[in-house]
Amino acid sequence: MALSFDTDSEATGLCAFIDASPSPFHACAEAGRRLSAAGFRLLSETDAFPAEGGRYYLVRGGSLIAWSSESAGGPYPAATPFRVVGAHTDSPNLRIKPQPDLARAGWQLLGIEFYGGPLFNSWLDRDLGLSGRVAVRRGDGAAGVQTRLVTINEPVLRVAQLAIHLDRGANEGLALNPQQHLTPLWGVSTEPGDFREYLAAAAGVDPADLLAWDVMTHDLQPSRRIGRDLDLISAPRLDNLATSYAGVRALIDAVEALTRPPSSGRSSSGRPSTGMPPSSPIPVLVLFDHEEVGSQSERGAMSTLLPSVLERIVISAGGGREDFHRALAGTVVASGDMAHATHPNYPEKHEPQHHIAINGGPVLKTNVKLRYATDSVGAAAFITACDQAGVPMQHFVSRNDLPCGSTVGPMTAALVGATTVDFGAPMLSMHSARELCGAKDPAMYAGALAAFLNPQT
Repeated sequence: MALSFDTDSEATGLCAFIDASPSPFHACAEAGRRLSAAGFRLLSETDAFPAEGGRYYLVRGGSLIAWSSESAGGPYPAATPFRVVGAHTDSPNLRIKPQPDLARAGWQLLGIEFYGGPLFNSWLDRDLGLSGRVAVRRGDGAAGVQTRLVTINEPVLRVAQLAIHLDRGANEGLALNPQQHLTPLWGVSTEPGDFREYLAAAAGVDPADLLAWDVMTHDLQPSRRIGRDLDLISAPRLDNLATSYAGVRALIDAVEALTRPPSSGRSSSGRPSTGMPPSSPIPVLVLFDHEEVGSQSERGAMSTLLPSVLERIVISAGGGREDFHRALAGTVVASGDMAHATHPNYPEKHEPQHHIAINGGPVLKTNVKLRYATDSVGAAAFITACDQAGVPMQHFVSRNDLPCGSTVGPMTAALVGATTVDFGAPMLSMHSARELCGAKDPAMYAGALAAFLNPQT
């Protein structure tokens, strides 16, 4: 089968998605906007799930879950297994402390706490904006608080590097202390600034009503295609918004194929319209927050968010606990995170028998120590999806003498008890403020995930 996703369109779409998503909260809002345009309905977790089949999604902070329980073949049985694509919305960055105002040597600075495992040097001498979420008192006189997104796409911050004249050994080994050397400048004064007042103005509220914030820095340089033949994408937060974007595109495409009668021919993306019977699995997308810091939160992959939503889907279809456990027994999860392409300047850092090429297709990730959850059954499911989508596939294994990273796959497998496979798309400069992937890979990535969510049997 030929690839159904257009290479140029998906490269452009990924860049637009990333630029609209400077924080996990914005990523969920942008994903929700695209899902809503495709007929998905936003649900509140505090409301009962609808009994009728349909396209739905819910948002918990920086996490999102979307699914479709409608099919051209009629209602899904309560014990129908799920096909789940998982990813994460967060990326390493610098986040603003609760009491950030500083003044030193005639400069106004903002105190930050680094989030995840950023490459510190990549944040030096960049024009930085601010984005995230604020909690404010309700303005209608009612008790409680409300949250709102904040985006400041202006160059308000900069982490200035020390001149080489004052650090002659910088090119031999740059050592950055995150407490001392990563504090961004944002003004010239002997007195500290008032970040609360500044942020309240940006949020459109009175400073006294601004109670707390989850605010972080982001690089202001737009995502764009680069290279001699424009066959590369330079962007922030590719890890892991590239997977989040591919997951959204794949879910929409898979649901269109599942709900379109066979006589309709092809879906809007060009894939065959199957009108699959209700025996096909229920497609689910889950985008977790907090992967970069261990996932142990109310909305991370170690939470009950995913299993509880899956159970509520079964219950809303009239099923019980027995149906839920039957559904999980047949469920397959594909955990997506970015993969290390072989670096031409550091080939010795890579497993020599597993070369990973940019623009070479999705990457199946394995690790026998279970830093990745892939086993032969999960691998077979992903290999079959790539074959179905008509895209090439690559295999990633770490060197035996280097540690291996991890992602949401192993913890999701443990919580849900479902067959799980870890995969990714190839990239360089992972955890840099500015990362690099291939311009052809987003289309192949989305195509493989759409096939995984809608397996042809």
